[in-house]
Amino acid sequence: MTDLTSAQIRAARALLDWTQPKLAEAAKLSVPTVRRMESARGPSASTPANVDAVRRALETGGVVFLDPEESKDGGPGVRLKL
Repeated sequence: MTDLTSAQIRAARALLDWTQPKLAEAAKLSVPTVRRMESARGPSASTPANVDAVRRALETGGVVFLDPEESKDGGPGVRLKL
């Protein structure tokens, strides 16, 4: 999966019970960058390196990102590792 949505980032952070500052720290980004990626502008408004940093931080925390075709309803999603 290459693209993340702002909803996936928010949901992943909620699954881990992480605040925006915690995600920013884990991804080595600023809080405004995380806030912007979670907004309506979404991750596409950020650099690929920042999106990758957020993805890696959340995956290290235990989140698995699901492609739309992996979801019963056909949308992108997140879950915790088993």
